[in-house]
Amino acid sequence: MISPELDIIFSLITAFLITYVAIPKVIFFAEKLRLLDEAGIRSSHKGSVPIFGGIAIFTGIIFSLLFWADIENIQYLLVSILIVFFVGVIDDLLVLSPFKKIVGQVIAISIIIFFGDLQIDSMHGVLGVYDLPVWIATLFTIFVFIVIMNGFNLIDGVDGLAAGIGVIASFAFGVIALLMGQSDMAIVAFTLLGALSAFLKYNFYPAKIFMGDTGSLVVGLILAILAINIIRNGLVTETIKLPNKGPLLAIVILAIPLFDSLRVFVARVIKGRHPLSAGRGHIHHALLNLGFGHKKTSFILYFFALSIVLFSYFILEFNVNVGIAILSAISFILLYIPFYLLKGHSK
Repeated sequence: MISPELDIIFSLITAFLITYVAIPKVIFFAEKLRLLDEAGIRSSHKGSVPIFGGIAIFTGIIFSLLFWADIENIQYLLVSILIVFFVGVIDDLLVLSPFKKIVGQVIAISIIIFFGDLQIDSMHGVLGVYDLPVWIATLFTIFVFIVIMNGFNLIDGVDGLAAGIGVIASFAFGVIALLMGQSDMAIVAFTLLGALSAFLKYNFYPAKIFMGDTGSLVVGLILAILAINIIRNGLVTETIKLPNKGPLLAIVILAIPLFDSLRVFVARVIKGRHPLSAGRGHIHHALLNLGFGHKKTSFILYFFALSIVLFSYFILEFNVNVGIAILSAISFILLYIPFYLLKGHSK
């Protein structure tokens, strides 16, 4: 029998190879069928770029999990990924309304909650709240899933950004799952890492393909599963006892998409606009407007994400509310700097 550690290594390699081999085929057929993202007023790219990179990511993830994971333990996760995948494909082809996309997401999320038994049943002292009644736990878990999935979708606006942030997040989630002996979650995380690493080769500037909603929703769903697993279990090993720091760790790892989306939503509401309306108010748009370009913008935000993860080491021993408050302040300051510089340039 292969050891869990080898399963994890092989899952990463399998996802990488399948995705890497699949992407050129997807590019060929996308160009042949004219399934392209044409540059528009709000676009950050130029020309026409094939979409449906998410098909290659999905293929790498699914086959890797089928090969190396214990199917019985993740069967409902696989069903949910499949549902979200088809929602993304239909949206990329036909453009679904936000309501229909949310309905599809809620169906997939409900399968994980009710059949996969994965939900946030305690806030671990955040805002003084601990155990949650079942119905509140269910609604709150659905909310967290939707926030993470759509937050990740919203940062997919610069070549290589979403994939790179996903690589950092999946690696961090994978290491924590490995430390806690959660082999199934570790395989899921490192499978995602492998698929995104292969995709990044083709998606980094100048992008030869985009992941589309097909990819961003699938990746967002898996990151949400990994985040909720940590929120629920914290970080507990033989030497580390942090059972109540799960919410802080999850926010740390997903800080860029979460805080950037929150900042944009709040800014739009203050201006009297719908929080989900389209616009160029995200952090990557500000960096592009400062003249950094796709490549530098992605690297700057990778650096922000890694810095926040590394900084979390110094706040893990704090009360969870204090830690989240410090993390929020630092994240918002980092995300505000480009907008402050942009105001200076406009004067």
